[in-house]
Amino acid sequence: MPVNEAGAEPKIQVKIYPRPEHCISRSQISENALKVLQRLKKADFEAYLVGGCVRDLLLGREPKDFDVATNASPEQVKQVFRNCRIIGRRFRLAHVFFGREIIEVATFRGSEPEESDQQVIHEDGRLLRDNVFGTLEQDVWRRDFTVNALYYNIRDFSVVDFTGGIRDHADAILRLIGDPDVRYREDPVRMLRAVRFAVKLGFTLHPDTERPIYTQAELLKSIPAARLYDEVLKLFLAGYGVQTFEMLRHYGLFAMLFPATDRCLETQDHDFPRLFLIRALENSDRRFSEGKSLTPYFLLAALLWEPLQINANNRIQQGENETLAYQNAANEVLSRQIKITAMPRHITQSMRDVWFLQTKFSRTVGTRPYRLLEQAKFRAAYDFLQLRAETGGADPELLTWWTRFQEADEDLQRKMTAPPKGGASKPRGKPRRYRNRAKPGPQE
Repeated sequence: MPVNEAGAEPKIQVKIYPRPEHCISRSQISENALKVLQRLKKADFEAYLVGGCVRDLLLGREPKDFDVATNASPEQVKQVFRNCRIIGRRFRLAHVFFGREIIEVATFRGSEPEESDQQVIHEDGRLLRDNVFGTLEQDVWRRDFTVNALYYNIRDFSVVDFTGGIRDHADAILRLIGDPDVRYREDPVRMLRAVRFAVKLGFTLHPDTERPIYTQAELLKSIPAARLYDEVLKLFLAGYGVQTFEMLRHYGLFAMLFPATDRCLETQDHDFPRLFLIRALENSDRRFSEGKSLTPYFLLAALLWEPLQINANNRIQQGENETLAYQNAANEVLSRQIKITAMPRHITQSMRDVWFLQTKFSRTVGTRPYRLLEQAKFRAAYDFLQLRAETGGADPELLTWWTRFQEADEDLQRKMTAPPKGGASKPRGKPRRYRNRAKPGPQE
């Protein structure tokens, strides 16, 4: 839906779908969200459910959050709800608290800055615009995708559609509102959101929405590293990691997020790096589907494992001992990555623990195996070793030894860790790159 040259919204006749023409029922909506809608209506304000919750309700899914849009200012919302807190600086929002549930209430956004403000264009071409309050009609055109710009009206339980979102919803099309080139320059993260929603919803990107991504991916370099880290977690820890990874690579977006890893995937003459990443992503997706907890550091350690290996091996070839080589390689790989995705220190420390323990698994004689078992990150490191062994990056016999050692009683453990008779002990399964591919097995 392109805007005209003057920047005004296109004139499209609004379409209202009355209750019999859509599948949203109040029984599917959070009781607290209904309270907010009803009390705003009673105070004579407009009130709509909007965004992802309406989209998900139309898909028959249970929304994670319920967001409300209104013509009431944040201060007016706070007058209606004592359990309300106003947040934000550039654009203020009202959060209404009901125990652990928070209903976010946003005042309609305007499409243009106030006359006293000027549009600012970043040197890289991104548009920087101030958020101002506006009308429902203006609010529509500040949203990203047509399927996210549907409004559920509490007054008559209808769905209000300004952008053809219902049609795109039915056709499983993800389409940006407005000129895609302009919208991506306004906020390059919309390219990542396009991939995330397309994968999550099973939708196809509209050609006009898809086309600019190939040429504008570089704009992501201007996004703050802390924001990109949050986006990475949303992309890869939501149960669709494998599909997301493939789609990001297709559009050149993965290279913006993990450039060192992408270079490894492009230059390696064998499939181990990609197989390993796919296996790690499959593991996370399966855990998500089973409702198990996900630890970001594990997947991030997998995403950066190949750059670490190459860096450490280069250092070892130059004469550094293995322990120091891995420590220095980790410092270098992480220092570069956090400039792109600002991972918290507790995350990077856990990544280091998983990486460094990989070099210790080959020590299977004496007291070292017992000390390794006592490490806080042993289980995560063992799971990491399992991924490596399943995809040809570690000796399967070494994995078998550690699996057996964990399950053995004290007598068997003593026998397994005893020095071999008639000679000096040697490390078992010295880490190296295996070209043979072990058949993937189930993760614990």
